[in-house]
Parts: sequence; structure tokens; C-alpha cells
Amino acid sequence: MSSKVYFADIHLKNIGENLRSKVKKLFLEAGFSECFVNNDPVALKIHFGESGSDAFVNPVYVREIVDMVRDRGGKPFLTDSNTLYLGSRGNAIDHIRTAIEHGFNYSVVNAPVIIADGLRGEDSIIVHIGKKHFSKVKISGVIAKSPSMFVISHAKGHEVAGFGGALKNLAMGCASPMGKRDQHSVKPYVLKEKCIGCGNCVSACPKSAITVESSQMNIDKTECIGCFECMTICREKAIDVDWESGIPDFTERMIEYAYGAVSGKENNIGYFNFLIRITPDCDCVPWSDAPIVPDIGVLASRDPVAIDAASLDLINAQTGLNGSRLIKNLEPGGDKFKGIRELTDSWRQIQYAEEIGLGSSNYELITI
Repeated sequence: MSSKVYFADIHLKNIGENLRSKVKKLFLEAGFSECFVNNDPVALKIHFGESGSDAFVNPVYVREIVDMVRDRGGKPFLTDSNTLYLGSRGNAIDHIRTAIEHGFNYSVVNAPVIIADGLRGEDSIIVHIGKKHFSKVKISGVIAKSPSMFVISHAKGHEVAGFGGALKNLAMGCASPMGKRDQHSVKPYVLKEKCIGCGNCVSACPKSAITVESSQMNIDKTECIGCFECMTICREKAIDVDWESGIPDFTERMIEYAYGAVSGKENNIGYFNFLIRITPDCDCVPWSDAPIVPDIGVLASRDPVAIDAASLDLINAQTGLNGSRLIKNLEPGGDKFKGIRELTDSWRQIQYAEEIGLGSSNYELITI
């Protein structure tokens, strides 16, 4: 059975029409008024963007969704979880400041910002899922407790997953930092040219897998559990991971977290994917590179698998932009994200999500 995905293209054909009005129409056509009940809190899961980036979903579009929810009796709030890495969103204070700097303030979006996992990422709830990699996952408390949710995603590339859309927004965005560590459990290595041998990582390692010799740190990979504590504490950014070696397992772990994020409110979630300024990198990086294809439009669906499958198909159907980071697959039909990072597999997200019952990759695209 196919899932319905509603599509509003970027082109404006009628006087008085604009992308904001199309967002409202998508909300109505997708039946999103059925996702929440009167007086209930409604989480709008958004990525506020790392300081320095500017390709995140424009807050004026988010305002349209807020107003549609509010006008129908819901109590909307914007939310995201703190990050695992060091940056402008690693704690609730800096996170909210970054959101405000990027235009997500009350006067623009007409809703408060609530960081989903507390001041320092310590507020999470265990959700039992019983899947291959995880029997249980750690979902940010505010998101787990919210009875309904809209997941508002900027479609873009990602250095590990290949593509970032609704599924990744659910998985990484709805997990506490400890949950993010679970998903990223690959073994780190040392960038020796950056290491100053300070030893901070030694005390942070829970398995005593790190030593410092001759002003250089070393990681015993037989003892390392891939928790990323060393990466988090390293001020010199001297520790990294080989993202190429664990991509399939990483993707499956990520999708299982997405499953946990929707658990208990599967029928009370709506998804928007904005296929605008489709950049090579995640909005987590402190920059936004040139887009790889022209702007396409906005999608809405009740199915996270279908909306991501439709997004990938629409992106791959475009002619890639010369001068962007695309090094191949510029022709219509070419896999654009493999054209940036050959070893990534965006479709594995879709396949595994369908395998574990998150939704269907079989979709009907309805243009409004």
C-alpha cells in the first residue's frame, strides 16, 4: 500500500501565491489537523542550525505551521536536542541563544523554544524498541513526553548517512547526547598533527583505553567502546573517526533511534521536508556550502519513509549545479549524494526503515 506525499513546487503560478501560502495548503491537504487534539502540547521538531550556517529552514515558514497548529487548538513549541559535539548548541543556554540569533524568536515564530533534553542533555527517557542493534533507546524527555509532533526537516547531504531528511531528524535530533553516542559507536583515531598531549582525554575515558606517550595520545582500540567522550572533551579537535568503515551499521542504528522517537505517537506526527538550498553538508556544521541542485519545493506526509524516498527521487531527478561540490552524477537520475561522497548510501536509510516498520517507500506523489 502506498503512502501519500504532498508536493508544492518552488514555482509560483498565481498572483498572491507564495511559498508561505503553499506551506499552509500542504498542512491542510495532508490532514495534519488530525495529528493533535485541542489544548495538547505540540512539539515542532526543528534544526535551528549551528552558528555560522544559514541553510536551515527559514523561520517564516515555520511560523505558518505554528499558526496552523495554534488556530486549531494546539499548543505549539519549537524544540531540538543538545549536540554531542562541541559547538553553539551543546547546552540549552547556548542552544536557545543560537536559535534566537537565527530568527527563531517569539516575535517571528509565535511559539517558545524548549530544548528537549534539559540544560546539559541529561533529560532523556528510555524507550523500549526490541530491534537488532538496540533493545532500548534514549529519547530526549520533552519529545518523548509530547503527545504529538511535527518534524520539520531541511533536505541536505550528510558526511556519514549520505542524506539528511525526516528520518535523520528523528534519529539524531530526538536523541539525547548519550543516545547520539549510541548511534555513533565507531572507533576514534588520533589526528597527531593536532594533538598537544594535554591528557584531558585520559581522565575522560571510561575504559582507560587512552594513554599519553611523548606528548601524543594513543587509543587502545581493543578496549575502546566508541563512546566519544574523548572527542567531546578534546579542545584541539585532535580526535576523529573513520566514517567510511562503519556506515551500514551506523545507518541501521540511526534508523532504530528514529523508530524509538516516534514510538507511542505514530499516528500523531506530521512531516515537512524543505527541498530548498540543498547543501552538501548537514546544518550541524558552522557553514553552508553552495547548493548541489536547484531549489525544488516542499513535501508533506504522515509517513517519514515515504517523504524521504520522495525527497531523494526529486533531488536525483534534477540536473546537478556546476561549480558545486558534485564531482559526478550531475545528470538527471544520477545519485547526487553519491556524487559528493561515493561511499555513502542514502537509500539504506529507506530500506532499513521499511524493514523495521517505520513506513513505506512506496508513495503516491500528489502535487498541490
